[in-house]
Amino acid sequence: MTLGPEEAFRFARGEEVTTSHGLPFKLSRPLDWLVVADHSDGMGAMKEIIAGNPNLLKDPVVKKWHTAMRTGGEAAFEATMEVINAFSQGKVPKVVLDRTFQQTVWDDYIDIAERFNEPGRFTAMIGYEWTSTEKGNNLHRNVLYRDGGDRARRMVPYTTAESFNPEDLWKWMARYEEATGGQVLTLAHNGNMSNGIMFPVETNPATGKALSGDYAKQRARWEPLYEVTQIKGDGETHPLLSTDDEFADYETLALGNLNLTVPKEDRMLKYEYAREALKNGLLLETKLGTNPYKFGMVGSTDTHTALAAVEEDNYIGKHAGTEPSAERWNHPMAKFQGRQYEGYAMASSGYAGVWATDNTRKALFDAMKRKEVYATTGPRMLVRFWGGWNFVEDDGNSRLPAAVGYAKGVPMGGDLTQAPNGKSATFLVAALKDPYGANLDRIQIVKGWLDKGGKTQEKVYDVVWGDAETRKPGADGKVPAVGNTVDVANATWRNTIGDPELITVWSDPDFDPALKAFYYARVIEIPTPRWTAYDAKRFGLKMSKEVLMTTQERAYTSPIWYTPST
Repeated sequence: MTLGPEEAFRFARGEEVTTSHGLPFKLSRPLDWLVVADHSDGMGAMKEIIAGNPNLLKDPVVKKWHTAMRTGGEAAFEATMEVINAFSQGKVPKVVLDRTFQQTVWDDYIDIAERFNEPGRFTAMIGYEWTSTEKGNNLHRNVLYRDGGDRARRMVPYTTAESFNPEDLWKWMARYEEATGGQVLTLAHNGNMSNGIMFPVETNPATGKALSGDYAKQRARWEPLYEVTQIKGDGETHPLLSTDDEFADYETLALGNLNLTVPKEDRMLKYEYAREALKNGLLLETKLGTNPYKFGMVGSTDTHTALAAVEEDNYIGKHAGTEPSAERWNHPMAKFQGRQYEGYAMASSGYAGVWATDNTRKALFDAMKRKEVYATTGPRMLVRFWGGWNFVEDDGNSRLPAAVGYAKGVPMGGDLTQAPNGKSATFLVAALKDPYGANLDRIQIVKGWLDKGGKTQEKVYDVVWGDAETRKPGADGKVPAVGNTVDVANATWRNTIGDPELITVWSDPDFDPALKAFYYARVIEIPTPRWTAYDAKRFGLKMSKEVLMTTQERAYTSPIWYTPST
């Protein structure tokens, strides 16, 4: 059985569905909204190949794929890898890229989204994934629409048959808005598989030309968000980039490019991770006049099962071949050129939190445009973050932090400009645990800035933490570990450490009103069992030593930027 958009929306609304392998599956709680973002290249192709669309089976390569996929087992896995590799190398049979076929599939997607969209209750956003993977280097973008189907269906999604260059995608987006009067935005993901080209600082890797002011303006205009965490690895930072950050090595997956044809080199890392990009954005702004990496941060699942299930104890896997089973931890998620993604290395992540005025396409889109969003690695914790000049310590005692935050400052995604004389930037940050989840270890504020010598810097501050009566910062200012109550053998933990909610006002002790900077909050839970621990318990498994069994889930807010007047 192959699941599609209809099952995806039903599942997101909280209904039980049957997976591709016949398992009954259901979320613990419904989602508020979902976008089904199929790849624009060969949109709907995988489902139609498996189903045996007569027009597609005219091509012998597609027919071979169909036969293997219907056979199942390892043959189906190998055929799936062939399809993915064909897309990444631009060698897909022409029949799969036929525009008439794509328009038919796109119309079907839109019709299904319109049917499931219930403004105020559940939002079925329209979108697709532009799948640029030239030479195996990931530059994928998800394109989201503010519009309904009446506008969205007027132009078939852009594909890499036209171009691998993101600048050409932005031009298509401009043409769409001009032709339809609608609005679209895009966000990139999995920079950790771009092999150093997701966040360039000198030349555009798609063209070889030097980055220009126009490039910076267009990227800032069309890409207000970045997907900082998902199944194929967390993308906030890397331990080799943030050497003083004890929480930097979280679900790190840096093997090479997307199809593993070129191994990862350390020199590539600084152009792949969000924190480094945010820092380099400050630097590029001084050179190009615009900060191209002034993005908010969200999480997403990137499952290819149609099911957005990333709770550690209810993890569906990356694709149909990695649905819950006794083998999935030790079965490669994907295999290319003799190299592979280990099943156990996949992260059960993530979700996007959006502070919108209503649960509608327009309100969600508008919140994304203003970057009032945050990412979580799966837990549904609530996180608020404001910056300003006049927050005082007592504001951290408010039971209505939003009233204080909006009255005195700007929310996540916002901007602060020229500091009043003698004032330091102050921040109100608050987090509430997932009602079904773990207590909170701490809230940190991550600061990045451009120093007087024109070099980028970063620092992580512990600003509020659980068990504060017994946990005191050391001489280095860092708060000690919260402890660990996880019983790995039974995949359980006790909520006897940490706090259910944390809130504080923090003033930057190192603030310099002459220096550009950004700040974002990182909220970290106490340790809990990872999905691998639940699988080990569920199936009675003994996994190898390199398999992580615990995790400290987290959330990342969009930054708040400070810019001195010039």
